[in-house]
Amino acid sequence: MQQQPQSNTNLQGTGTQAFNHGGHELFDMHEVLSCSIGMLDQFMIFRQYVQDVELLDILDRQYNFTLSQYNLTAECFATGQKPSQETSTYMIKEIIEPLYGLQATQPKKPNQSLADVKDAGISGYMIGLVKSHASLLAMAAVEVTNPVVRRVLASQVQNFIEMAYELFMYQNKRAYYQVPQLAANDMQIMINAFVPANGMPQMPANTVH
Repeated sequence: MQQQPQSNTNLQGTGTQAFNHGGHELFDMHEVLSCSIGMLDQFMIFRQYVQDVELLDILDRQYNFTLSQYNLTAECFATGQKPSQETSTYMIKEIIEPLYGLQATQPKKPNQSLADVKDAGISGYMIGLVKSHASLLAMAAVEVTNPVVRRVLASQVQNFIEMAYELFMYQNKRAYYQVPQLAANDMQIMINAFVPANGMPQMPANTVH
């Protein structure tokens, strides 16, 4: 008697939990993990150029946090199961009020040599990497079918948002990242452009029986 080929749908029942991933998910996860490595490698390269002790502290804390998240993400992706360590929360040391308005600064231009690398540029590269990774995590999480991996990715999004905000605060108080505002009247118009919905919406009847 000819043996029937085994269906892929039986993989879940074989005990091989590593196979409980969709095809699209595999590509997304490779991108997420590769970008995590890229971010870690670049932070390591940046470290030798940092001059400000506050920025060095931020870089080291964010590097260590990102490495821990990379490890648990790689683990749950490989096993398809809950990682051995819990996802943690990134904590900013101190929240300060943003400075609004513009002040004149020297015009920017590309560096002419490595001697031109300064903290303003390094912190800018860092915030760009962190913001990109937050976006990638959010986009990948909604495509992942494995429930454990989905939650691990989703739980990291807020943390990378916090890391980006920490870098924004560092740049903002040094006028590296300035925040212009609209005129007061224009701002008031924009703020009042939306109001909450009142009462119960009158939804149309559904024709499905």
